[in-house]
Amino acid sequence: MAKKKAVKGAWTKADIAKLKKLFPSTPTAKIAKALGRGLDATKKKASRIGLAKAKKYLKTLGRS
Repeated sequence: MAKKKAVKGAWTKADIAKLKKLFPSTPTAKIAKALGRGLDATKKKASRIGLAKAKKYLKTLGRS
């Protein structure tokens, strides 16, 4: 039987503030772990509020 993921619930203002601060230059997996949320939920929330990775950060990953 598949494991069920724990549901964290609604995003608080503090969660969103932390996401906005960390998202441009921090790996999304690290942010998700810090917030106690799933990777997909973190990616979707960032996308919905219009966040993007910083160009400088993407260059360090070999992306442009």
